[in-house]
Amino acid sequence: MTRRDVPLADRLAALREAVEVAEGRLEVPEVGEARAVLGKAGARAALGDATVVALAGATGSGKSTLFNALSGSEVSRPGVRRPTTGVAHATIWDAAGDGDGGADRLLDWLEVPRRHRHAPEPVLDGLVLLDLPDHDSVRLEHRLEVDRLVGLVDVLVWVLDPEKYADAAVHDRYLAPLAGHAGVLLVVLNQIDRLDAVAAKECLTDLRALLDREGLAAVPLLAVSARTGVGVAELRGELASRVAARRAATDRLTADVRAAAAALGAHAGDAAPALGRRDRAELVEDLGDALARAAGVPTVTSAVERSTLRQGVARTGWPLVRWVRKLRPDPLDRLHLGDERARTSIAPAGPVELAGVTTAVRRARDVVGEGLPQAWRDDLRRTVEVSEAELADRLDQVVAGTDLGPDRVPLWQRAVGGLQWLLALVALAGALWLLGLVVLGLFQLDDVVPLPRVEGLPLPTLLVAGGLLAGLLLAFVSRPLVRMRARRRARAADRRLRAAVVAVAEEEVLAPMTAVREDAARFRAAVDRARR
Repeated sequence: MTRRDVPLADRLAALREAVEVAEGRLEVPEVGEARAVLGKAGARAALGDATVVALAGATGSGKSTLFNALSGSEVSRPGVRRPTTGVAHATIWDAAGDGDGGADRLLDWLEVPRRHRHAPEPVLDGLVLLDLPDHDSVRLEHRLEVDRLVGLVDVLVWVLDPEKYADAAVHDRYLAPLAGHAGVLLVVLNQIDRLDAVAAKECLTDLRALLDREGLAAVPLLAVSARTGVGVAELRGELASRVAARRAATDRLTADVRAAAAALGAHAGDAAPALGRRDRAELVEDLGDALARAAGVPTVTSAVERSTLRQGVARTGWPLVRWVRKLRPDPLDRLHLGDERARTSIAPAGPVELAGVTTAVRRARDVVGEGLPQAWRDDLRRTVEVSEAELADRLDQVVAGTDLGPDRVPLWQRAVGGLQWLLALVALAGALWLLGLVVLGLFQLDDVVPLPRVEGLPLPTLLVAGGLLAGLLLAFVSRPLVRMRARRRARAADRRLRAAVVAVAEEEVLAPMTAVREDAARFRAAVDRARR
């Protein structure tokens, strides 16, 4: 597939998607540069299909003389003193001669104040030719102006001279970085009249080899003498063909988009496999365990067990001493659970629990970030830091608001409790009977009321002893059943709490991590579409 097989609109859409995905995630300068390309493309598209060609070069390269030769008059003052050209000049070709203002709006956007309108010349209709300041000017503002306009024009004609054609300042700073813009770049070796035929050929051969090594093999190289007119017609023909094609602006924007996408590609990396189901399950389990310990789930489940045991013992124990147990607070009530809007009284996580959370989160981050470029791993680290900062409050809310399961009183405990009350009444009846006998004995009336006996033992004594012993035995037998229920309810509460904590782990930790990985995949796909 050739470059022109992919429409510029599709490339711009892909680059825009890449920038939108990277916005707020990648802290790299390439994102800002891509955004500037998008801004340039939007502005340039609204200014018509005129072709903006800029002549750039060093002091003494004959750039301004060549500009005047192409313009047909002395628009730009040539010279060899530094600086010479300080402000960009423009010549506009308008065959219709109606001056509709399209080129002027384009030059307003380029911020080029000095303009000259050329006589009608149909083959160059729509050409806007600029003479840029010298790139090696001693004035910083001149050099900055060159850099600005080099990034905005449609076609760049770099004018070199036989003495400084291999200047590293030109090749390293301007030509080599434009390797991806070969289709919108021309290189002119000016002042060719200063060389004899053999020297000119050697100079052109050396320059051609230098350009080829810099990735500019597709860039045309023209030999010109602006003073004598040699090669000027060929250069005008080259410009005329580009003006007639009406594709210079599109080609330049395409090259800019591909260059911006290639720069972003350094942060796109290779396609990484999606996080497997098994890997995700292991991460969730690991995170859930660490967060459960940090959230105090063991403390809550222990309180549930002790509270259930306390209540069960009270229901199945000796009724007359239940009030003693009520003097001690319920272990579960002390944690102030049941309201996710209020803080619980669970002790904050200690160093061991916090270290466990840090280790689990770091392991999850490493697994999710495997294969991602450094810029995305940095974003992953920032995302995790934000998530960790909110975890403590979120976990406390979840633990406070989790339903620990039904706390219904089992029927068997109700039955045992009723039986205990019956036995207590039996013992109480025996005790009152004995008390009555004592009172009768004080009045020496104990012989008046007969005392029933069972196997030789007084019945009141049997009632007291039997009620007490039976009650104690019933409480003793019920204790293991009460403990079993307490453990079972604690396990159920533990499952509910851990399920809630796992949901937090997925929502607050793993989901943001996965979103980073998915955005990295979207970013990579968009970059590939923009630069293919």
